[in-house]
Amino acid sequence: MTCCVTRRFQFCAGHRLVDHEGKCAHLHGHNYVAFVTCQAPELDAVGRVIDFSVIKQVIGDWINKAWDHKMILNLDDDQGIAAVKALGDPYYPMMCNPTAENMASEMLQVADGLLSEQHRITVTKVVLWETENCYAEVNAQ
Repeated sequence: MTCCVTRRFQFCAGHRLVDHEGKCAHLHGHNYVAFVTCQAPELDAVGRVIDFSVIKQVIGDWINKAWDHKMILNLDDDQGIAAVKALGDPYYPMMCNPTAENMASEMLQVADGLLSEQHRITVTKVVLWETENCYAEVNAQ
């Protein structure tokens, strides 16, 4: 039997999509909601996959430091990076466009690295809501 738990996170961040054909080509922001799903091969002595507060601390700390109230930009986005740097604002560099799909994938990789290293927990899925109507879902392979 495999058990899973999911923790919800909220954060605000901005981004810009290089070569986008519409409004997302401009710097703008969203109120994101992320759901991070974790699994363990067995429950701990208390009967849990992992304590929800541990997920909150580990993943929440990373979100707060890396993404919350920051611009998330493609490393190839010279224009966006220059604009943010001119304001003296912080940004998070990604190797690709910060679409909801790519951000969910990045979050899954980072979260899995942090939780598997420290707590032997596997992150199996991230669902990232960019707006009230749109989300991306990434599952571990």
